[in-house]
Amino acid sequence: MAKTSILVAGAGGRMGRAIVAEILKTPGATLAGGFERPDGPDIGKDIGVLAGLDAIGLAVEDAAEKGLTRAGALIDFTAPKVTISNARAASEKGVAHVIGTTGFSDEEESQIADLAKSIPIVKSGNMSVGVNVLTALVEAGAKALSDDYDIEIFEAHHRAKVDAPSGTALMLGAAAARGRGVDLNQVSAGVDDTRAGKRKQGDIGFSVMRGGGIVGEHQVAFTGMQEVITLSHSAIDRGLFAKGAVAAAQWVMGKPAGLYTMRDVLGLG
Repeated sequence: MAKTSILVAGAGGRMGRAIVAEILKTPGATLAGGFERPDGPDIGKDIGVLAGLDAIGLAVEDAAEKGLTRAGALIDFTAPKVTISNARAASEKGVAHVIGTTGFSDEEESQIADLAKSIPIVKSGNMSVGVNVLTALVEAGAKALSDDYDIEIFEAHHRAKVDAPSGTALMLGAAAARGRGVDLNQVSAGVDDTRAGKRKQGDIGFSVMRGGGIVGEHQVAFTGMQEVITLSHSAIDRGLFAKGAVAAAQWVMGKPAGLYTMRDVLGLG
């Protein structure tokens, strides 16, 4: 199997199945296989069938190392600790890594940055083309508007999502801070239910909702005394994120070691 093929972490999960389906229908993309945790219920099952398609003769494996020998890139939407372990395995095999996992600690972010010194890694809080365009617009808006405009980022996701604010919301917050030439850590007002008292000028706030099966909703409001400017994005189908992840995997294979984002993939700078 060609080393331009793509391996899928968490192949039995919702995102894993969507990514498998996207690889199989994308011209020039080849599926190297997929894996789950050793005690996962989908070990040994046909990956195509799990993705709702015909059998393809590839079974879900129980470790990253097996599939990495066949792959040029690994796509990973799992959990922080698992992703770090997968990144180490990818580094040892010289395989590019596409990371859509969110909720990393500062220490885990540092570990990923270190591993990116040996392999190319694309890491993004959101793989959607539209969200990354939105990020660029938020940065431009924050640069153009003074801090007389309060910035609030609202996000809503399904009830099972663990991290909050979402990785996408934090990505949007970082873009707004970048536009204003400040550090998000210094101006974040936190999530709305942790706030008390008067809002500090220049702060960037976050509002969070969890419920039902919401795929992903994000809004950024620039609120002035005389007007409100709102930029928003709605995800209808998580296949959107799978499409972006596969595009990132095709783009990153053969790139020099380094830490890239979807803005690099899309040529947004």
